[in-house]
Amino acid sequence: MTEALPFEEVDSPPRYATTTDKPVQYVTVANRQGTVLGYVWASDEDDAAGWKVRRAGGDEAFNMGALYVSRLHDAKARGIAPTAALAELIRDSDTDKPSHVVPGSLRQAPGLEVVKDLAGKG
Repeated sequence: MTEALPFEEVDSPPRYATTTDKPVQYVTVANRQGTVLGYVWASDEDDAAGWKVRRAGGDEAFNMGALYVSRLHDAKARGIAPTAALAELIRDSDTDKPSHVVPGSLRQAPGLEVVKDLAGKG
């Protein structure tokens, strides 16, 4: 009765890796007022993508992240490369929505640390 039960994942939805040490592309996400909420990033080299919430964005930024994470999960399930998923987010963005990809914000970075640093600035 005190023996630890083994955990064995049998099946789960496909997901992009959540970290990389390779170059990334990223976009800035803001609300209608222009406040930066966070960043969506992608790296095809490691099949990785994710959302980095901007801490100074508070609860709104944290909550909006769920939308972008959900869209990334959907893209992975459809077999789309991470940067293609990022391109979809850019294409489908609408500045009239509660949050959107900031037009012209697509950037390249040598690594995910750049995005983490941006998200940590307040």
